[in-house]
Amino acid sequence: MELVTHKKFKNGRLMPWAKGTVVSGARGTVYLCGNTATSADYDPAGKNGGGFAGDAAAQWREVLGNIKSDLEELGSSLDHLIRLTFFVRGPFPDGGVLSSPNFRLDVLDAFFAEHCPKHCSYNNPPPSEVIGVAALAQADIVIEIVAVAALPD
Repeated sequence: MELVTHKKFKNGRLMPWAKGTVVSGARGTVYLCGNTATSADYDPAGKNGGGFAGDAAAQWREVLGNIKSDLEELGSSLDHLIRLTFFVRGPFPDGGVLSSPNFRLDVLDAFFAEHCPKHCSYNNPPPSEVIGVAALAQADIVIEIVAVAALPD
């Protein structure tokens, strides 16, 4: 299997997301559900539990750890990420999602620096989008991340 992620530049400056990833020779694709940092007592059908008391940085670390574990359990890994989608809950002080205190590129980079350096924002991360939202599944949740990865042969 081969994954080639093409860097995105704007006016000669490297962007913290890729232009796209071309995958060839993969056995398949893993589409993860949206991962949040819900508590162990979360019961969506019963509408019980689920809140996460940690700050935004703690939630990002929890979600990224969940994604790493889920990918490994399903036969892939962070190395084979194709795409990430970030749903960030406001507030948005200057009107943009990147101004939200809940958007934590620093935590994302620290996680990837430890577990998969090629995906750091200053290196060659997968293509992604950052979407601002008013609410997520539970009131305390500030970040939800959806990941897509290739299954190696």
